[in-house]
Amino acid sequence: MCEPSSSHAVARSRWVRMMDMFKTFRKATRLARNRRPLSAALELNKLLLAPAAKPARKRKPQTKKATRIKTALNPLPRPAAGSFVSADFTCSHGSLAYMLYTPVGSIRRRMPMVVMLHGCSQTAGDFAVGTAMNRLADELGFIVLYPEQARSANLARCWNWHRTNHQRRGSGEPAVIAALTRHAMLATRANPARVYIAGISAGGAAAAIVAAAYPELFAAVGVHSGVAVGDISTLSEAMAAMGGKREARSNRRLPTQRPTIVFHGDHDRTVHPSNAAGFLTNLEQAAPGPLTSRTQSGVASGGRAFTRRTFRDQSGRLMLEDWTIHGSGHSWSGGSRLGSHTDPAGPDASREMLRFFLAQRRAASKAAAGGT
Repeated sequence: MCEPSSSHAVARSRWVRMMDMFKTFRKATRLARNRRPLSAALELNKLLLAPAAKPARKRKPQTKKATRIKTALNPLPRPAAGSFVSADFTCSHGSLAYMLYTPVGSIRRRMPMVVMLHGCSQTAGDFAVGTAMNRLADELGFIVLYPEQARSANLARCWNWHRTNHQRRGSGEPAVIAALTRHAMLATRANPARVYIAGISAGGAAAAIVAAAYPELFAAVGVHSGVAVGDISTLSEAMAAMGGKREARSNRRLPTQRPTIVFHGDHDRTVHPSNAAGFLTNLEQAAPGPLTSRTQSGVASGGRAFTRRTFRDQSGRLMLEDWTIHGSGHSWSGGSRLGSHTDPAGPDASREMLRFFLAQRRAASKAAAGGT
């Protein structure tokens, strides 16, 4: 490899210096416009204190470790506040289209993130409208990621939760969704201790699977009209569980459960309401001790009656919140009429999920930032 001459190195160094000065001046101007004169003055002060340019030294070839550090110091462009962008994501496990909403207001702080998995026949945009999550994001301050299933993967756009290669860590859709989540976290500088996942129907079943496969990534999970994690490996077994003819029970030891909030209409004709009990079964199987429960009944402002049961572990931590929406079918409770599969008369599942989610956080770990 040819090395540049010393004169070329000096010219290059001066050019880099000029670019640094320009960037510093532009940053100071932006701070001044935002009424931060002290910060602007400190930035301009850097121009006065900076040392004179020196000829560039010969550099050693970068190692893989140095490349990783460089990537970390030069992250993805941060989306603008109030933006709702569509993009495609590809990793070694597959590809997904997605939509990403960044709430209005300041993006300086590290906000929570909610991953939303749509149901069959839905798209990311339709699900965003029906759940009104973007409006809540503006109000409460969190980022929303909407992965979208492709027709090439499933003609009805269902997540393939019933297939064994889409039920475990490091494989299929769970691996792609986890990788996409990390990608979005990096782009938005999301808070790694406050990342959550939710979904409806097939998306709800997939959310439960992804949260179980990547417990170091998600602090809590929300499932609406879905099926709990269990030993289901064929479409016929999935249909039997959805019809209430088979329980989605796991015959192997389950890992520690993520705090979970569940919604299900008791008139659901697509996924039988009995499936909601599977989440309590899994929690009891995985819990190291007895659970304490409490039941509350009420009526939503739209007119739907509901029953809400909460379950806490021995330390008092809320591990499961189970909502039964009386008279509701296979629809997102409290959702907007502008979206598909919604029941505006029910309690606001989106708001209740966010209340539940934002009360949960997990200790940040290196595994949350990478790995499959």
